[in-house]
Amino acid sequence: MGGSSEAATTTTAAKEETKEQKAPEVKEKSHYDIELTKFDAAKKINLIKEVRGLLNLGLKEAKDMVEGAPCWLKKEVAKEEAEKLAEKLKELGAECRLA
Repeated sequence: MGGSSEAATTTTAAKEETKEQKAPEVKEKSHYDIELTKFDAAKKINLIKEVRGLLNLGLKEAKDMVEGAPCWLKKEVAKEEAEKLAEKLKELGAECRLA
């Protein structure tokens, strides 16, 4: 009976090693999605104009998008561009989230 407890210990150790090896590597994202979470109502007009220009939308589409916050503005944007866009929108009174 002593052999079965040694085998169980060996099996447990092997499982723990396998879990450690399978731990996913944390990679820094290179592309982000930009979400408009909310905005300052006093600056809504300027924000609509900016969204319209950035996304090549008509006035009505940009207005609907901004007023429909929270909403995704752009998806799969390069990290540098996403950060610049988020900063620009924050200057216009928007709150953004990069995911």
